[in-house]
Amino acid sequence: MPAASSVFRPLIVATLVIALASCGAMKDSKLNPLNWFKRSEARGMVDVTADAADPRPLVETVLDLVVEPIPGGAIVRARGLPPTQGWWDAELVLKPSEDPGQLVYEFRIMQPPEAHDVNVPRSRELDVAIYVSDVKLEFVNEVIVQGATNARSAHR
Repeated sequence: MPAASSVFRPLIVATLVIALASCGAMKDSKLNPLNWFKRSEARGMVDVTADAADPRPLVETVLDLVVEPIPGGAIVRARGLPPTQGWWDAELVLKPSEDPGQLVYEFRIMQPPEAHDVNVPRSRELDVAIYVSDVKLEFVNEVIVQGATNARSAHR
């Protein structure tokens, strides 16, 4: 009578071959979270409804946008440049979009209570981030962050 290990050996080998063969396909798959969003790029502004309840203006310029996959969703990070020092209370505010494949955020900031110097751009930069769940990202193929003068987007 053959040993049990020799009976299962072909099954184990076949399973390993299939698993290794699927690794190449998984690398380019939309199921792989590392493939979700590429580097951001400049894009045109998206028309969204104005929110009269939010008194904060848009950041002057959106410098960078990164969508980082994490378990259960993604972190959307944006870097903006206000016109002077002292701006605060930065937030990405989700806006309704006619396209269900887009998530559109406005980069809102509160202006300083008193006048500040302009100073060098690097010292004025503001970073903001927001968590987005897999449920919200399920049908999304583009994330857009808008400022007053420009917008950036990241695509799947």
